[in-house]
Amino acid sequence: MDDRPEPRLGVRLGKIFLRATDRFLARHSLAPTTPFLPAGDFPQVRDLEAGWRAIRAELDRVLERPQDIPTFHEMSPDQARISFGDNWKTFAFYVFGKRIDENCRACPRTAEILGGLPGLQNAWFSILAPGYHIPPHRGPTKAVVRCHLGLRIPAEPERCWIRVGAETRHWKTGKCLCFDDTFEHEVRNATPEARVVLFVDLDRPLDRVAGPCRDALLSLLRASAYVRKPLANLNRWNRRIGNDAA
Repeated sequence: MDDRPEPRLGVRLGKIFLRATDRFLARHSLAPTTPFLPAGDFPQVRDLEAGWRAIRAELDRVLERPQDIPTFHEMSPDQARISFGDNWKTFAFYVFGKRIDENCRACPRTAEILGGLPGLQNAWFSILAPGYHIPPHRGPTKAVVRCHLGLRIPAEPERCWIRVGAETRHWKTGKCLCFDDTFEHEVRNATPEARVVLFVDLDRPLDRVAGPCRDALLSLLRASAYVRKPLANLNRWNRRIGNDAA
């Protein structure tokens, strides 16, 4: 009889730990714990919205070479359940605090704005193909709050939406949507145009009791395969793109 633990046992135990931690963080959160959060509660949003035109201009240059942009599941294999084909591409600047230097050099103004944001954990262009649906899923932790800055939003906003919990909203160009991705959420782009946002994760504001817990949890995540694999994949991808360009 094989007494070895099931390969996914560690994953299941990790999820149990994260959900227990989420309950603790929610009790000590200085920001709302609702599905969507007021963007005005996050001062970083002002800098993102003020710089959206410069960010959009650099996005347009990135989009000139779509073959150089990896899909979400090529970067992070854990996302294979929700990312299929070439329908969801990501151009990463930060992954849990790790700066992706090659991509930041390609978009210097975007990198400058992001580098000035307190509590930044993740940042990338999230490029959703026409007609694509991201199925319902949940994020790993309440330690961060997600923010989407609208950059390329289809002309039919009612057909391009995000649902978080029981609430559905639409993006606006140059404006930020903030939400708690530990609620079940899904995205549908039922238009003939691509939808592109700057996807940003910021530290959740917490009281003195929970702040160190958040920081320790994020350190654990950085050391896990959940983060190390995407970083390794990004490094390989950028080396290959660099070699192809040469």
